[in-house]
This record gives sequence, structure tokens and C-alpha cells, in this order.
Amino acid sequence: MVLEAILIGLLGAIGILDGRIFGQMMFERPLVMGPLVGLVLGDFTTGIIVGATLELVWMGIVGVGSATPPDVTTGGILGTAFAIMTDSGAEVALALAVPIAILAQSLGILVRTINTSFIHRADKYAEEGNTKKIVLMHWLAVGLFFLNGFVPNFLGILLGSEVVEGIVNAIPQTITEGLQVAANMFPALGFALLLQMTFTKKLSPFYFLGFGLAVFFGLDITPVAVIGAIIAVVIYQLMPTDKDKEVLL
Repeated sequence: MVLEAILIGLLGAIGILDGRIFGQMMFERPLVMGPLVGLVLGDFTTGIIVGATLELVWMGIVGVGSATPPDVTTGGILGTAFAIMTDSGAEVALALAVPIAILAQSLGILVRTINTSFIHRADKYAEEGNTKKIVLMHWLAVGLFFLNGFVPNFLGILLGSEVVEGIVNAIPQTITEGLQVAANMFPALGFALLLQMTFTKKLSPFYFLGFGLAVFFGLDITPVAVIGAIIAVVIYQLMPTDKDKEVLL
């Protein structure tokens, strides 16, 4: 279990560094981390299912400006891992991942606060022309982000599996069924959050087109997404280029 804990800790570190250092390559998303956690724990299929379910919940959460959203990396990794380790479904993963993400958010805020002091020190060293210490301040901040991702996930897997399994087994069936209902509702909540940011009058026909395809023709999300992508490509190709505008002028 130590090896698995180390590997999952490293996944957590990569996920945190992705959102802070690497330039947002989307490695941090549950859709990516879920299958990787499943691969480490020997249940790739469950990792895909739980990761995709958690992605639907958090797909509308984006950190903008100084806002610090829930830590979807740690929540997604530990939620997926505990669901696999306790042989539970996505409903238990949701019940665990959401509070874990909110708790890890506080740790992320603490790390960002500490890193602020490195910025001020780097400014001071810049005035002194001390490039070596400027580089050192940079790597100290990177190191803290690494620990921010590694430590919670490593300790969560190493120390928390038996505790979490006991908690899951102690949950009454009525509550488990309620969690199942909540799990079915969370993806709709995630879509609603995403729609709240992207919905405009100009784009509303595409929303109702997708709704109509799903309701009246019984298509699931994949063919609707493919049709949407084709429409997007056609519109892009029909848009006038800069060369076309020059010809018209």
C-alpha cells in the first residue's frame, strides 16, 4: 500500500502543479486523474466511471482571479481511490470527494498565502541584483505546491483507507440510497453551473437543439456532442477570414 500511496501522492502533486505551474494542461481534472488512480489501484474501469461522474459535478468550477475554488484534484483523487478501495460506487465517491475538496481548498489557500511572502522576498532580491536567491524563492514556492498535492493524497491513501471503509460500512442503507439519488442529481448541478457562465441569447438555439435531440430523438450525450462539434466546425469554416475582409475592402 505504501507504493500505491506514493504513486497517488505523485499524481496529486502533478495535478496541483498543473493548475499552478504547468499552464493548465487539464491533468488536474477528475476526468484525467480518475482513470490514472484506477490504473494504480488495479481498477481502471471504476476509475473512469468515478472520474467522469466527478468531472460532471465540477466541470463548471473555474478559478478566476483571486478566487480559490474547491480543490478538485485532491477531492477527485481521494474520492476515486476510496470508492475503489471500499468497493463502492460513484455515490460514495461523491459523498467523500465533495467535503474533501472543500477541506483541501483551505490548505490551498494557506499555501498561496505563504507563497506570497516568497514574492516579496524575490522583489527585495531583485532590487539587490541577487538572481540566485530569486530563483530559490521561485523553487520554494514550487516545492510548497508539490507538497500541497503530495502530502494529503499520500496520507489519505496510507492512513485513511481502513477508517473510510469502516465509515462506509457503517452508513445505513437508507442514507446510501439517498446518496445514490444525490449522485444522480450532481451531474445536472454541474451542467447548470457551467450553463450559468456560458448561456447567452446568441448561443441559446444550440442549447435547445441539444435538448431537442436528447428528448425527441433519444440521443445520449456523445452523439449530441459530435453533432455540436460538426456544427461548430462548419460555422468556423464559414466565418470570413482576414484575407476575405481585405478582398471586400
